[in-house]
Amino acid sequence: MKKNIKYFLLITILVFASTACKKDYLDKVPLSGPSNQSFFTSQDELVLAVNGIYSSMAISPSDNMPYNTTIDAATDINWDRNTSGLQAIGKGIQDSNSDYALNLWSSFYKLIARCNFILDNAEKVKSVVTPAIFARSVAEARFGRAYAYQNLIELYGGVPLVTKVLALSEAQVPRNTKDEVLTFVLTELEEASKDLPVTYGAADVGRATKGAALALKARAALFNGKWDIAATAAKAVMDLNTYTLNSSFSDLFTYNGQNSKEIIFSLQYLKTAKKTHSVPRNLLSRNGQGTSNKVPSQSLVDSYECTDGLTIDQSPLYNPAKPFLNRDPRLGFTVALPGSTYFNFQFETHKDSLKCWNYNTSPATRIDNQDALNAFATFTGYCWRKYVDLTDKVDVANSEMNIILVRYAEVLLTYAEAKIESGSIDASVYAAINSVRQRPGVNMPAIPSGLSATELRSIVHKERMYEFAMEGLRLFDIRRWKIAEQVMAGPFYGRIPKGLLATAPVIDANGIANYASVPNKGDMRVIETRLFNASRDYLWPIPNIEIVTNPKLVQNPGY
Repeated sequence: MKKNIKYFLLITILVFASTACKKDYLDKVPLSGPSNQSFFTSQDELVLAVNGIYSSMAISPSDNMPYNTTIDAATDINWDRNTSGLQAIGKGIQDSNSDYALNLWSSFYKLIARCNFILDNAEKVKSVVTPAIFARSVAEARFGRAYAYQNLIELYGGVPLVTKVLALSEAQVPRNTKDEVLTFVLTELEEASKDLPVTYGAADVGRATKGAALALKARAALFNGKWDIAATAAKAVMDLNTYTLNSSFSDLFTYNGQNSKEIIFSLQYLKTAKKTHSVPRNLLSRNGQGTSNKVPSQSLVDSYECTDGLTIDQSPLYNPAKPFLNRDPRLGFTVALPGSTYFNFQFETHKDSLKCWNYNTSPATRIDNQDALNAFATFTGYCWRKYVDLTDKVDVANSEMNIILVRYAEVLLTYAEAKIESGSIDASVYAAINSVRQRPGVNMPAIPSGLSATELRSIVHKERMYEFAMEGLRLFDIRRWKIAEQVMAGPFYGRIPKGLLATAPVIDANGIANYASVPNKGDMRVIETRLFNASRDYLWPIPNIEIVTNPKLVQNPGY
């Protein structure tokens, strides 16, 4: 696939470079790029411009990591070690000057500006473009714009809905309501799906498809309680008979899995096009040439069930002395566990790391021990395994592994959740959940029939955490389930180095671990103590610079 998309990506980068604008989203015209008088004179130029949309979707607000691989650090399952805007959001001390919130806001509006420019000018070449390419190009632009707005409303609530290139005199615009923008997103994705192909030839792999538009529509609807729309859109993806679950869960996040039929839409990377990311470097421990800038929590590790389908506080298979045995295989596929092989070395948490884990201590107080330093570099005693592949060993800071934005497992769980919440529970709900749980290599027990809506809801909530950890969906899940104040406030725990919890924590219906009854919980690492203000933190702040430069914008409460 890499060779087949080489020229597509090279063209994409050229367009991205030629039209990049250093101003914020209010500059709706790409002033440094071609004007609407000189651009779009042929089919090639239209396709060239559309190619640039895909580079704009590869948003990297920090650490040269795509947005969806970083944002889980603003949740209960992941921690960002950098003293940064993202760490502040996770800790609950962000304000309207957050650089992470500003970078995302600006990046999504730049993507919108690019799409608006294309949509405003495409008609100029309609007569010289083949009808199929014209319709597809317009649909791709509508897809890219809808993707940006779908993310914006989940992060900030209502935002300015700008659907055309604005003159400077029109640049100050107020916020639309979240419902208004959501309605626009759902309509755009439905219309785009009509003109996007189900599949592409090898040379166009990476473009938006009908399935991608419908899957994103299902996601947007699910996140906002539009159960019937979500279920219908998800079922439409299922009925395409194009996607299947990958036979190996772990392969999905390696080079071997990049052509998987489970992947509905992914960001494309290629070294020869100078399009790379640094995900492996940020996830690996020091032995793997990494920095462990993003690390999983103890609570995530403890959430995974045992192989009998019971949580660790209920299962007779759970042994506190050997806590990683007899567990859902997705735990080991997602997290580098002590005692496992990770990037071709044995991964361990050393007892001495208790004395040196705090990276703010002076070098003189740390222990000069390689094992301790390796554990110190992981902070929580764990590392992420997704998107870590030995192929990148030659240069972990420049990976060309594609990053998944939408995959079929999400569609199946979206369908199941939407049907449960709409009161339409039937055999198809069980089939969707069980197909995810029982894929080859995972083989978790099927859920029994005859469960209540409450019981099924609990299963779906946990399945989404097991499946999508470190894939960028967790923040939106804990917000829409209204459990963020429960899971975010308090200590963010790491592991006891070379030590063990005396008993299993209590696991609740959402898979959340409560350590109150664990006798030696005081021995656990407290990475940081977090806050969550339920009256404020369900939305991020509108960046202060946008409020200052656009008086029509109203800030979110509490900022």
